[in-house]
Amino acid sequence: MKATKQIIATGVVAGIVGLAVGWGLSGSDTPGGHAPVAVAEQGETWTCSMHPQIRQPDPGQCPICGMDLIPVAAPEVGDTLAPRQLRLSPAAQELASIQTAPVERRFAPVETRMVGKIAVDETQVRSITAWVAGRIDRLYVDYTGVRVEKGDHIAYLYSPELLTAQEELIQALRARERLVDSGTSVGQTAQATVEAAREKLRLLGLKDEQIERVERERRASDHLTIYAPTGGVVIKKHLSEGAYVQTGTPIYTIADLSRLWLELRAYESDMSWIHYGQAVEFSAEAYPGEVFSGQISFVDPVLDERTRTVRVRVNVANEQGRLKPGMLVWAVAQAEVGAHGRAMSPALKGKWISPMHPEIVRAAPGACDICGMALVRAEELYETGDEAEREMPLVVPASAPLLTGKRAVVYVALGEGLYEGREVVLGPRAGDYYLVREGLREGEQVVVNGAFKIDSALQIRAQPSMMNAPARADQRDNEPNGHAHGPPSAVWTAYFATQQALSKDDLSGAQAAAATLAAHPASQEIGDAIRGAGDLAAARQAFAEFSMVLIRVARQGGVHAGPVHLFHCPMAFDNEGAAWLQQAMQTQNPYFGGQMYRCGSLRETFAGHE
Repeated sequence: MKATKQIIATGVVAGIVGLAVGWGLSGSDTPGGHAPVAVAEQGETWTCSMHPQIRQPDPGQCPICGMDLIPVAAPEVGDTLAPRQLRLSPAAQELASIQTAPVERRFAPVETRMVGKIAVDETQVRSITAWVAGRIDRLYVDYTGVRVEKGDHIAYLYSPELLTAQEELIQALRARERLVDSGTSVGQTAQATVEAAREKLRLLGLKDEQIERVERERRASDHLTIYAPTGGVVIKKHLSEGAYVQTGTPIYTIADLSRLWLELRAYESDMSWIHYGQAVEFSAEAYPGEVFSGQISFVDPVLDERTRTVRVRVNVANEQGRLKPGMLVWAVAQAEVGAHGRAMSPALKGKWISPMHPEIVRAAPGACDICGMALVRAEELYETGDEAEREMPLVVPASAPLLTGKRAVVYVALGEGLYEGREVVLGPRAGDYYLVREGLREGEQVVVNGAFKIDSALQIRAQPSMMNAPARADQRDNEPNGHAHGPPSAVWTAYFATQQALSKDDLSGAQAAAATLAAHPASQEIGDAIRGAGDLAAARQAFAEFSMVLIRVARQGGVHAGPVHLFHCPMAFDNEGAAWLQQAMQTQNPYFGGQMYRCGSLRETFAGHE
């Protein structure tokens, strides 16, 4: 991979850096590398594919960048189109691979993927300790991993203190027998002494049947058998035979593994889709193809600043004992997004939940089965969704909008090959959909594949592109030769469109955007490299090298319009790391796409020449 990067860098970087001086300082680019254009018929208008505002009656070269002018395609007779409209023939639509999808109302499903591991449920861990000082003469459970049941004998302890306490009980019994015929107060005192001696032995760990045997046999034992107060698996053995212990010294740690925790890590950008009580499905490498389930019971209130993640805990039933603490798992949390862009839990509406143990959900008020706290209404803790929230939002597929940072545009299919560019206001991205706030109506057909090709066709015809907002007069007056320092705006637009396509794993879209790069002499080689890429990996490699060049240009003040943000992903290209530029504030990783869409951190922002 490193060798490939060096080969690409040698050709691409040398060519582009050499022309970057022209972008930033000279005000014009050296023409070259273009095939001659056909001579136009009389009456045709000529324009520049890089600067569509140039319109001349005769062929020649662009006064801004020096590229050969091309003829403007004349509209069909009798077909009057608006500035943002384009009509394509059936053959052109097929060649551009145009695909559309309806604007619809639906609860946008969000799938949040996380990784984590199985852990012991801390609430199911118990310590078995010595209730009396002494020496351990026998450990019946002599290694970790042994499963014990409640009441099993686990240790044999010698204790002088225990021997003394038993003798006290025997002496109290004999005193009571001698005083049986005495007065009422004396007899009551003797009986109280016996009860006190019995209670002392209970506190030292003797069971009732052991105390009864001492009373029956009137013989004290200098050893005590310790029984398991609860069932579970011995996860730690603290002592060995022959060790001396004090009261409270741990002997074993036992955990009930019939209930486990699944500890996950959720990215900061996914926190909107994570909530208490949410169902989670996960799979483990030990059981391929098998799906387990659990419920989110805790979301850490503190963000890990190093990894930009939040701990999420899931309660998992493990009655059959198939899941083992330490197993790595891959988890998916499903959520429904309402009209206001928030994940909801409609199933919790009207329910009562324990604030200390969120897994305890009841249909009526009461007390928590675990801690005894009073249950509270679910609406006090979680977003259950009111009537307005539960209204189905208007959504479009995530591949439909062309995002330019501040603006989002879509192309709407009006029928008979007619397409219209329209600026829209988007809500949050929810999985494979964007919520639409303004600009579209339910039932309209939007272009989900080929939108950038339509936009490029508009530019070639010298019609206004939806990707660029109308330039201000004062901005044009202050720009040398009609454009800001740095690459032409069309190159920046094509670069950002390529980044968008790669972040969506859309190879054809990236290659279509690279067509504009290939049309410019400074980016021709990188455009050809992306267009000729056989797969996403090759396209991303070429894009990474071009990003290195544009980052250098951006740092020299060559950004055409800002703000433009520099992001870095340390895991790209086998952990070598790579950077890129984008206009959106949230990470849109072009090197991993859907696999790790939000992997990367903001490093720098360039204001541009707005």
